[in-house]
Amino acid sequence: MIRGLYTAATGMNSMQHQIDVTSNNIANVNTTGFKQDRAEFQDLMYESLNYTAGQTTQTTMNPTGIDVGLGVRISGIQKNFTEGDLKQTSNDLDLAIEGKGFFQITLPSGETAYTRNGAFKRNNEGSIVNASGYPLSPEIVIPDNVTDLTIGKDGTVTATDPQTSATVDLGQITIADFINPAGLTPLGDSLFMQSDSSGDALVGNPTEEQFGSLQQGMIEQSNVKLVNEMVDLITAQRAYEANSKAITTADSMLDTVNRLKN
Repeated sequence: MIRGLYTAATGMNSMQHQIDVTSNNIANVNTTGFKQDRAEFQDLMYESLNYTAGQTTQTTMNPTGIDVGLGVRISGIQKNFTEGDLKQTSNDLDLAIEGKGFFQITLPSGETAYTRNGAFKRNNEGSIVNASGYPLSPEIVIPDNVTDLTIGKDGTVTATDPQTSATVDLGQITIADFINPAGLTPLGDSLFMQSDSSGDALVGNPTEEQFGSLQQGMIEQSNVKLVNEMVDLITAQRAYEANSKAITTADSMLDTVNRLKN
């Protein structure tokens, strides 16, 4: 019965993590470029009361054994990098990657972060930056006197000089991809950092090799499916209640044992 108390407690703790993860997904259902988290669990070690294949007589052996599980624990939280739906905004600096890839962002520390959030702006110097003011890498500057800004599917950035009507080449947007995107380290602000688990960044132009293409005037929405998250939330709540009931039952049984002397 004491074992049951601790086993059920691990179940409650794990379901609390599940609710935390699901709550974060629901909170970010409208966050541009957000990727859904998924909690993963594994069972704890087993206590062997009778080993499998143990001798029962000189000529026979136990076919199954008696192994009692000691509960569950959370083994990891994995990002789901499936592509979210694209939403049209008609903003010239809104970009979405259709397919694989991440935009590269230069942090104030000089390090490179990666994001699927393509809601870009232009700062006071004309550079293309994200909502936090961090510049796109490689940096692209848009002069004040140009019109008809166009960003091609291959990442080429061009505009029109209103005085000469000539097309001006402003730069090339490159994107990065990883062997294991799920291994990226989340920083918040829809940014990720490279890690040993993700592997080194593979940088290239959109539409080339394994990279996706850019869509101007569109943003990628969160890939969270609200209906699925609500089902997961209800399931986790019921599992939490069931484990709580197991603790209450074990406590009631212990109370009965303690009162036997009386």
